[in-house]
Amino acid sequence: MSSFQVSRGAPRSAFLPSPVFVGILALVVVSAWMAWTGFGNLRVDVFLFVIAGWVFSLCLHEYAHAIIAYFSGDRGVADRGYLRLNPLKYTHPVLSIVLPLIAVVLGGIGLPGGAVWVDHAHIRSKAKESLISAAGPLTNVLFALLLAIPFALGAADGLAVYEDGTLSPHGGFWLGLGALAFLQVTASLLNFLPVPGLDGGNILRPWLNQAYQRAYDLFAPYGFMLLFVLLWQSQINVYFFNAVDWLADLIGIPDTLGQAGLYFMRFWSDL
Repeated sequence: MSSFQVSRGAPRSAFLPSPVFVGILALVVVSAWMAWTGFGNLRVDVFLFVIAGWVFSLCLHEYAHAIIAYFSGDRGVADRGYLRLNPLKYTHPVLSIVLPLIAVVLGGIGLPGGAVWVDHAHIRSKAKESLISAAGPLTNVLFALLLAIPFALGAADGLAVYEDGTLSPHGGFWLGLGALAFLQVTASLLNFLPVPGLDGGNILRPWLNQAYQRAYDLFAPYGFMLLFVLLWQSQINVYFFNAVDWLADLIGIPDTLGQAGLYFMRFWSDL
């Protein structure tokens, strides 16, 4: 990023990470260390690690939408605070942060949230509009691949869960990392589904003719609800998680490790 590009569109301060984001990053690091060392209650450590890591990834997901929109013509995303990685600045913080967190805690699924608001009047290219929508899910794909590297290299091959609920050394960290990787796979798959109003649907929208765009816009406000209802159906839920397991195995995440991590982090329930 050149100084000319920044100074022409927004002050450098518009690109500085917010204190809120720095705090989230610090929590990720501290909770990862706690899970690695087994500090205090290990299940609480893993819970904090997974939740902080998931919020961190949500921030970068939304930032990816915003930064691509900025360089595609919508300089207003800087004024709206989207380039500072502050989740409190999102148009719908409940949809973007709170609801995805509830979905993780209760359902173990990386539910996509409400994206940052982009002024498409300033975007002059269909390809750029699609790229803005695709940037968020591509961030989840990148996270999934990065988190899968240690597992693909065999770093967690010695992980063991004993009958009394204790783990082998550093087991909490590997369970938490596996859960985070699993969530990124679920988020990647969900975000690329061509559902109106979600990223996958928004990737396709610019290429539809006007009649189909009007129909799309009519259903877009209900796309999130439609996805939630579909996932509630037992058979569709089974198909979805079979696809997630296949993708996770494809990139090297051990079978059932992610779901085991999600069960383990629910410290309020029995193992």
